[in-house]
Amino acid sequence: MSPDAAALTTPGEDAELMRRVQAGDEAALGALMQRWELAVKAVIGRIVLNSSEAEELAQETFVRVWEQREKYRAGAAFRPWIFAISVNLARNRLRWWKRRPVVALEDWTEALPDEQVAGTTGTRGLERSERASAVRDAVAGLPPDLREALVLFEYERMSQAEIAEAVGVSPKVVENRVARAREKLRPALKSWM
Repeated sequence: MSPDAAALTTPGEDAELMRRVQAGDEAALGALMQRWELAVKAVIGRIVLNSSEAEELAQETFVRVWEQREKYRAGAAFRPWIFAISVNLARNRLRWWKRRPVVALEDWTEALPDEQVAGTTGTRGLERSERASAVRDAVAGLPPDLREALVLFEYERMSQAEIAEAVGVSPKVVENRVARAREKLRPALKSWM
């Protein structure tokens, strides 16, 4: 399932699966993992900028879903809840790496595959690839709080209210972070506009 496919699942289906998870149904957790794994990896990967770390943190996200299943409120939207867990794990990993700089954070990051660019050929494909790389580098240069807001807003198409719930701030703070992120990206991407 593509990261966008998780957005196509109905909130009712996710709520029913979480109800079953809360009752101890491991198969329901497996179904949630199948539905949300790629979307969770994509969000984490765009925040921590390392695909192997994103893989590990995505697995940890689902461990936390199981461990914290009692905290999920019946009827609440699942998407902001799981992304809140994911974003918190990504934040913690970035803080951990800053405190243990055995490897510079810049050296630790790696280029993540861009799903939209894959499969393009010729001059147009090369231009798209270069533009995607420029965007990826510019987003990677943002402070983590701005990167989180921008990733969830632009890539995951979450509303400001959903993002606010996921990252634990007000919708107005999310609005400001997205605006500041765009403002910071503008000079870096000027040649592509």
